Amino acid sequence: MNLQNKKIICFLPYYTAENVAETVKMLQAFEEIEDIFVIHHNVPEVVLPEGCRLLTAGKMTQTQTLKKIASLVDTSYTLLYTATLPLQLGAYSIERMLQVIDDTDSGMLYADRYKIKDGTSQPCPVIDYQEGSLRDDFDFGSLLLFRSDALKEAIAEMDTEYEAAALYDLRLKISKTRRLFHLQEFLYTELETDSRKSGEKLFDYVDPKNRQVQIEMEQACTRYLKDTGAWMKPEFADMEFSAGVFPVEASVIIPVRNREKTIEDAVRSVLMQETDFSFNLIVVDNHSTDKTTEILNSIARTDKRLIHVVPGRKDLGIGGCWNEAVMHPQCGKFAIQLDSDDLYIDKKVIRNVVDAFYKQNCAMIVGTYKMVNFKLEDIPPGIIDHREWTPDNGRNNALRINGLGAPRAFYTPVLRAIKIPNTSYGEDYAVGLAVSRNYQIGRIYEPLYLCRRWDDNSDASLDVNKTNMHNFYKDKIRTIEILARRRMNGQTDQ
Repeated sequence: MNLQNKKIICFLPYYTAENVAETVKMLQAFEEIEDIFVIHHNVPEVVLPEGCRLLTAGKMTQTQTLKKIASLVDTSYTLLYTATLPLQLGAYSIERMLQVIDDTDSGMLYADRYKIKDGTSQPCPVIDYQEGSLRDDFDFGSLLLFRSDALKEAIAEMDTEYEAAALYDLRLKISKTRRLFHLQEFLYTELETDSRKSGEKLFDYVDPKNRQVQIEMEQACTRYLKDTGAWMKPEFADMEFSAGVFPVEASVIIPVRNREKTIEDAVRSVLMQETDFSFNLIVVDNHSTDKTTEILNSIARTDKRLIHVVPGRKDLGIGGCWNEAVMHPQCGKFAIQLDSDDLYIDKKVIRNVVDAFYKQNCAMIVGTYKMVNFKLEDIPPGIIDHREWTPDNGRNNALRINGLGAPRAFYTPVLRAIKIPNTSYGEDYAVGLAVSRNYQIGRIYEPLYLCRRWDDNSDASLDVNKTNMHNFYKDKIRTIEILARRRMNGQTDQ
């Protein structure tokens, strides 16, 4: 490979003198890297190794920092290392990245890596970027190689001063005209500093302490959607709630398989509800092999409001079970979700949800829940209220976040028309996005149920490959949604 005119300028954050020295030494071993800048906001405290320079600036997530970076770039390529711990590069990894970014004519390139966790090196692959990869927490890894012209053009376009969303805004802007390419090779190693299980990390993006970050991310995403023709105005179809005749006003729907420890609590929390209208409970028992079926049969014998459904087919995911319940002749006008692990917080949940449909004139409700352990004791982050959902921009912001919240409830005729994808992950997100194309999604900000976190939760502890599979599917759902919304807006594909 001819390295002439293929030099790289590199930027990395300062953390400790020891960590910086180790990373700089690693970078200096590659002849392609011409210049190295270490970013720090407090000059007197910095001790830099030989061969690198100081850039006095804040975090890379700040717009002003990226603008300072752009002013210094004088090479064909720019490398950002966003982590603070020492970097270990594989043999010929930089040369390989340069080769592929050229071959693919990409604006940005990222690669798989290894993570050292508990002293052991483990593969940590990432996923391909697609149009629907709008999550602000998309995992690119910590080593990002840019074509300098693409980087500088995107930074020049930045007209909002972000404290937290600048890197997010940068990749959105580059993706409008250039490819973000995933090189499916393990090219470097980083230290894993977050040892929590996947189920514990799941709620970081809705933690109330991150609210200002959320606002900035929403601004950047909204701007991108407007620029690319996928943004939708806050104009919604009116609801009349008069389509069809229903046996009851509301049905709670619980898909279940092998939840003998929790299903009775969930069912009892529904049957104790107090309303001035009729309701029932449809439990779709997806061929349980433990005592779940026996427990449900026992309760159904004493309370006819429990409709125990065992599907005739055995290829159903959670979404397929929902379709079984929604299409059931005993399903009510409103279909309200409850997971088999969880339970309603008091006796007014069904009444409050149904009232919200009429008051807010919406086709779907997203509620609020409280995180608890198996003993029903409060655990962090506590109340999850998804305040990123707003009447004016919720349907657009939904394309940035990784879920719509819970509990969910639907006007049954709308749900019957759309159908729920027959999957066991992301099916709720997919149908919520589809609903939001035409209809308002209402909100209830008081907790409606207790979400029990325990080792048997479906997302309590997923390996990286399962997590990647889930995230790729949700990105695919967003891709479908973006294309559909562009068509609705009269836009051609990008």
